[in-house]
Amino acid sequence: MPREQTAEQQRLLESEARRADWKNWGPYLSERAWGTVREDYSPDGKVWEYLPHDHARSRAYRWNEDGLGGFCNRLQNICMAVALWNEKDTILKERLFGVTGNQGNHGEDVKELYYYLDSTPTHSYAKMLYKYPQVAYPYAELVAENQRRDRTQTEFELITALEETFADNRYFDVYIEYAKAAQNDILCQISVINRGPVSAPIHVLPHIWFRNTWSWGYDRPKPKLIAENSQAVKVSERHLGTYWWYVDNEVVETQSDDFLLFTENESNFKRLFGVENSSPYVKDGIHNAIVQGESHKVNPLKQGTKAAAHFKAMILPGETFTIRTRFSPQKLTTPFADFDSIFTQRIQEADAFYSLVKNPHLSADECRVQRQAFAGLMWSKQFYHYSVELWLQGDPASPAPPAERHQGRNHDWKHLYNLDVISMPDKWEYPWYAAWDLAFHTLPIAMLDPEWAKRQIILMLREWYMHPNGQIPAYEWAFGDVNPPVHAWAAWRVYKITRNITGKADIDFLERAFQKLLINFTWWVNRKDADGNNIFQGGFLGLDNIGVFDRSAPLPMGGHMEQADGTAWMGMYCLNMLAISLELARTRPAYEDMATKFFEHFIFIANAINQNFGDQGLWDEDDGFYYDLIHSPDGSYIPLKIRSFVGLIPLFAVETLEPDLLEKLPRFKRRMDWFIEHRPHLVENVAALSNPGDRNRRLLSLVNRKQLERILGHMLAEDKFLSPYGLRSLSKEHKTKPFEFSVDGNLHTVAYLPGESDSGMFGGNSNWRGPIWFPVNYLMIESLQKFHHYFGDNFHIPLPAKSNQMHNLSEVATNLSQRLINIFLKDKAGVRPYSGESEILQDDPHWNNSILFYEYFHGDSGLGLGASHQTGWTALVAKLIQQSGGKNNQET
Repeated sequence: MPREQTAEQQRLLESEARRADWKNWGPYLSERAWGTVREDYSPDGKVWEYLPHDHARSRAYRWNEDGLGGFCNRLQNICMAVALWNEKDTILKERLFGVTGNQGNHGEDVKELYYYLDSTPTHSYAKMLYKYPQVAYPYAELVAENQRRDRTQTEFELITALEETFADNRYFDVYIEYAKAAQNDILCQISVINRGPVSAPIHVLPHIWFRNTWSWGYDRPKPKLIAENSQAVKVSERHLGTYWWYVDNEVVETQSDDFLLFTENESNFKRLFGVENSSPYVKDGIHNAIVQGESHKVNPLKQGTKAAAHFKAMILPGETFTIRTRFSPQKLTTPFADFDSIFTQRIQEADAFYSLVKNPHLSADECRVQRQAFAGLMWSKQFYHYSVELWLQGDPASPAPPAERHQGRNHDWKHLYNLDVISMPDKWEYPWYAAWDLAFHTLPIAMLDPEWAKRQIILMLREWYMHPNGQIPAYEWAFGDVNPPVHAWAAWRVYKITRNITGKADIDFLERAFQKLLINFTWWVNRKDADGNNIFQGGFLGLDNIGVFDRSAPLPMGGHMEQADGTAWMGMYCLNMLAISLELARTRPAYEDMATKFFEHFIFIANAINQNFGDQGLWDEDDGFYYDLIHSPDGSYIPLKIRSFVGLIPLFAVETLEPDLLEKLPRFKRRMDWFIEHRPHLVENVAALSNPGDRNRRLLSLVNRKQLERILGHMLAEDKFLSPYGLRSLSKEHKTKPFEFSVDGNLHTVAYLPGESDSGMFGGNSNWRGPIWFPVNYLMIESLQKFHHYFGDNFHIPLPAKSNQMHNLSEVATNLSQRLINIFLKDKAGVRPYSGESEILQDDPHWNNSILFYEYFHGDSGLGLGASHQTGWTALVAKLIQQSGGKNNQET
């Protein structure tokens, strides 16, 4: 049934119908623009060193801005964010700090404590929390200690560096909230709470500035910020017109000349490069005025392209200092008269919206985790601007890029032009889109905002994203890297989720996605099947260091790798395209032919993955598992007998066919029946295609029942893949029996690592050699549900393996879901496993209900690892909670 129309739902409908533009403004500001590929104009491609954190406050960015708790419009003409100073730090806290890929012992890592607490999909209300120490921020210590540690040691975090400070509660909780009075009328409230035992000083500087579009030699007119009085700044920009930015100065006891500060969002060339500036007012002028006391660094005429209001206070223990601003397209005489009532209303509307989104059977803690997962997704939208052609050529007013870049990174993606708000994996560690990550984001997004989820899928398939040859861009570090082909799956799932929520089947969306996916499918077939035998190579495929070799690089012994996961992903891709084409064929008969094409292609892939190559095949009958094979230059095949998720991924290629659908599509059914009858040598490797299952369904799968039982025997064994918190990416049996492979006297080893990686492969900042990852776990849960759809209660398996506890596959899927959910929920002792053994994180009421969503999780303890704000694919926990939370197993 369609959802009841709350105020927020009405805003979504108005936006979708283009009657209003409630999504024009949002938290689209990155948390890190320094150290990114876009900003790198070096000859050697050393991204982190070209524009480091120390330069960020002084150098104007070319492509997009960053800030703390920021808001901007979808084209980022104007930005708003918060800066802080505790009178101890050496710099103004304008953006989040972290160690770079070359400084961290496990790659880049943000070294701040912040939490996304709430947001509606239109950002009519949004709230985040930043924890700001009352002592000097330990920039140098964090860098030095992380550089000192090797990959066998844990990362050195801020909460450890300032252990005594946080134990004594000597920090501020800074809540940053936004509420929209109207589409373009943005209210901001900053509440600073002193959690410490003594009074402490704080400077709070809400900022407003323009993205620099005028310094690059294109004769763009310069926008203006001009103070009208001590409370109002007039904002003039050629695209947006005139706005006013108001600051509530009633909390300021004594009005001073330095209350409104103005400078220019332009580089400080003198500080950076020893070259004189054309103006004394540059990007770090406000920093210099506040921290260095250099008041002459801000413009006394009260105008510029960057401005801030300077609030300062001595806050008593437990007291709250509150600051309010308003950004409005109207000139207001009393801008704060209705401020509190608007905030109250928007919070109530957010609660009403989420009360209808959530499963009514959830516990209070499940609701908390789910809502903060949604909040992280919404806050991790980012304005992303990148033209590869412009980046390669350089700008008229800037030095020409080095010649090396014309044959370097992304040089063959000149068509790519991105200027959009995109769902990011994480706006600090991954302040760029990752295509296969984004596909997983769209499922929980669709639960809130189906229109935006569909738009994100279509965006990756547009001609200014997708390569002319059909490849989908991976990420800015290497657009040509190969990620698993999951966009057809995402399009199909978002279509069904949307249909369930709205009551409407968006066939036009499905068809648009299908047409572009057809081009991408063709690219896969032409580029990644070296021998034309329906066994696929793929390469990297997103699993980073899971293999014995870097799968993006040539093999040291030559030849190529026949990948079990690459082949399985393509089998899954075929079935996704088959499901979509069958759905389209209900109303567009021409798609029956496309359904037949993907049906037959799947049969060939299923036959290929299960037949033998040389003495061994991708399916190993002795072990009951799938393995990669090295196809040597001499034509021989060498199996790589690593028990990893690579051998489980063939279970993802599964689909059921409903008998009523087959009756409605007689041409497809006739062709399928003909194929079954006349190609028995091919069909024999497709599970139960000719044997009706529960309710007469047909099953398309790479594995038959016997293979499924044997694979599940490995997968559900606690000493192999099954962890208390989900499925490990590498079997635990490799802890005592590492896989070894010798090439030219060099021994290559893969061992079980439940935590951080000890390998430098892919920068060493991720690990698929043992931890738990949400995307593949989620796909496994869906696959088990599909197998149950066919087998029903006629298939039982012990869980855990070798126990006498028998379960059907739906129950196994629910059990895996609960294990993943339990990573975040408080157990009977009040402990959230992802937070580890930290007493303050587990026990302190000011910490333990603020949730972080990590990139991956320790294979034995559930401890959060990797990027701490990866509320991208880890937000899949919101979908799992909806399905299995409160012990409710309803499908959504």
